[in-house]
Amino acid sequence: MKDAQGLIERLSRGAEAIRALVEGADDEEARFRPPSGGWSILEVVCHLKDEETEDFRQRLRLTLESPARDWPGIDPARWVAERRYAERALKPELDGFLAERATSLAWLRTLRAPDWSSTHTHPKFGSMAAGDLLAAWVAHDLLHVRQIARIKYEHARTLAAPYCPDYAGTAPRPPPL
Repeated sequence: MKDAQGLIERLSRGAEAIRALVEGADDEEARFRPPSGGWSILEVVCHLKDEETEDFRQRLRLTLESPARDWPGIDPARWVAERRYAERALKPELDGFLAERATSLAWLRTLRAPDWSSTHTHPKFGSMAAGDLLAAWVAHDLLHVRQIARIKYEHARTLAAPYCPDYAGTAPRPPPL
């Protein structure tokens, strides 16, 4: 891998970007679901916390340590309703995500010469190297930073009504996550 330490540092910065975007959101903004569809900021943060522990960290560890072992199943889309994300409070969820990310970063920083080419065969995605998982983890943060920014943009539009912020430019519609 060209720069694993650089990717690990990006995970640290990704958590800080998420914290900066989310911290200080009041309850109404945290629970706002955009008219264009999708999750609220609160639901995104709950998702990030669960993905931190049940997806990326766990699956990367298994791929590095026991690549032939099956990964535990996940269903992030179902978790939103099943785990009642919308009924939670933002601050404890954000704090939980940040604490889990700190745990992940501490673990990643202890790795000595990991084999990033170690692979696990995923039933949907096929052969996935540990390096693919690390890269996807970084990309996952960035996708959700974009999503949170979009939610905040749409929320600001509703607060400005009947006035229109388009003079500043319009936000292009990103592809669905």
